[in-house]
Amino acid sequence: MKIDLDYAKGYWNPYVAGIALGLVLTLTFYVMGTGLGASGAVARTAAIVAHGVAPQAIENQGYFKEFYREGADHPLWDWTVIEVLGVFIGGLISVFTSRRFSIGIGKGPTAGVSLRLSLAFLGGAIAGLGTRFAVGCTSGQALSGGATMVGGSWVFMMAVFATAFGAA
Repeated sequence: MKIDLDYAKGYWNPYVAGIALGLVLTLTFYVMGTGLGASGAVARTAAIVAHGVAPQAIENQGYFKEFYREGADHPLWDWTVIEVLGVFIGGLISVFTSRRFSIGIGKGPTAGVSLRLSLAFLGGAIAGLGTRFAVGCTSGQALSGGATMVGGSWVFMMAVFATAFGAA
């Protein structure tokens, strides 16, 4: 059986990529004792930025104060931060090796740059807020929760797919 990695325009075959992601997830459970996710790294980065602006307020805030308690490691010294940096670096390697790197703003035929950036910011803010309310991100919910057969994760992902299908 021949596996074609030159799937389309330099993209990986989705079946090969899915198997690779599953192996990475399995290795993460084995080595780290937990699954994949990205929201923890974002929260830790937000803590650093907010601490630079208002240190006293952050050190007394219920969620962020854990990063600044006595004897705690630096907030960025966490495996999820390294994971997200690895995803970023891996993405850069992928885009350069497939010769698909270009700088630009993706937008539809009727949306200008300012509308695209405004909606992207608004959508990101809503998603970030939802991530904090849910105490985790969709990658953690779908990948890690789904892999460990958490019923709520499966219901969540089916709702995401159904909503995306309906919206498309």
